[in-house]
Amino acid sequence: MSNDRCDLLCLDAPRAEDIRRALLDGEAVREAAERARAFSDPTRLMLAAALREGGELCVCDLAWISERAQNLVSHHLRTLRSYGLVTSRRDGKLVMYSLTKPGLALLGAVLGERTEPAESKT
Repeated sequence: MSNDRCDLLCLDAPRAEDIRRALLDGEAVREAAERARAFSDPTRLMLAAALREGGELCVCDLAWISERAQNLVSHHLRTLRSYGLVTSRRDGKLVMYSLTKPGLALLGAVLGERTEPAESKT
C-alpha cells in the first residue's frame, strides 16, 4: 500500500479529459517553466523582490541593494527582461527597471504568497 497512489482505479474520464484539454500545450508549458526558472537564481529573486519594494529602480540602486557588481546585476536584469518579468527604460544616463504584472504575479507565487488553491469544480 502506497500513500502516493490510489489503490483503486477511479478515473473520472470526462473530467480528467476536460482538464487535460484546458492545460497549456507543450511549448507554452516549456516557456512557463523557463520563466519560473528565472527566479530560481537567488540574485535574480533578490532583484525582483527589491523592484517590488522600490517600484522602479536603476541598476546602481539594485547593485547597492543586492551587494553585487553592476555588470552582474545588469546581466541578471537582462535575463529577467528576456522572460518578460521586468521592463526597462532609459532616463538620460540611467537605466530604470520595474517588474511587469506577470513578473509581480510570478514573484508572489515563488515567495509563497498565494496560498489558496484553485476552486474545485466537484
